[in-house]
Amino acid sequence: MTRVAIVTDSTAYIPKDYLDQYNISVVPQVLIWGDQTYEDGVNIQPDEFYQQLKNARVMPTTSQASIINMQNTFTKLLEQGYDVLGVFLSAKLSGTLQSAAQGREALASGKDKVEIMDSYTTAMAMGFQVLAAARAAADGASSAECKAVVNAASTNSGVYFVVDTLEFLHRGGRIGGAARLLGTALNLKPILSIQDGKVEAMERIRTKGKALERLLEIVAEKTAGKSQVRLASLHANAAVEGKEVLDRAVKLINPVESIFTSVSPVVGTHTGPGTIGLAYMTGI
Repeated sequence: MTRVAIVTDSTAYIPKDYLDQYNISVVPQVLIWGDQTYEDGVNIQPDEFYQQLKNARVMPTTSQASIINMQNTFTKLLEQGYDVLGVFLSAKLSGTLQSAAQGREALASGKDKVEIMDSYTTAMAMGFQVLAAARAAADGASSAECKAVVNAASTNSGVYFVVDTLEFLHRGGRIGGAARLLGTALNLKPILSIQDGKVEAMERIRTKGKALERLLEIVAEKTAGKSQVRLASLHANAAVEGKEVLDRAVKLINPVESIFTSVSPVVGTHTGPGTIGLAYMTGI
């Protein structure tokens, strides 16, 4: 039976020990800062990114993962005898899926052994889909079976997050349905989510503390009565708050797995520092 290798992009920001354990390949997104170009999570890490951001006169921008990096990643895995399943950032947020498709078309051979899927989300909501597929692959699942796992995971996963300001999402054009909150009182903290592949506004809360309380309530509601609950908190230069949220979520929900991670510099470019998120998956 042909083995299956899972590929994703750097916005998942799955902790390295999981990547190593399940042989998950990550194609980096691109961060452009003035005349410098970085590969997300390769030659720029979150700590360095936020330190530079504090004093930046020019704000960074982002670009989708490159076609050549997709092609090279697929080629390497095909040469090792794998079928390949790529699970990538929502096509409504990035052109990464298109890069993956073009990278596959550029292959000299083996195009039929490379499958590409839209996660319809990002960060660890996508990361959980990737991990579910990688665990299935490790247990000997075929590419078709891994695709079915991703589809099930997509249906049973989500992410909610609180941002300090909508400025960064607005600047990057990723604001989606949250645009209606622009111009509201500055002290209001929006709770946002990825719905149908886009950033959507869920609620407005007066303080960040209360917003994080509501964040926990929402995820508890979404996972209530479900089996195999998995949680991940994610943060943008707010590790203490992010860890506190995860600890509280674990006590409240009692998941079978909990993961603490940052968001990638590319995601941080669009959400801004101070962002706290909570992702979940159930039933898998």
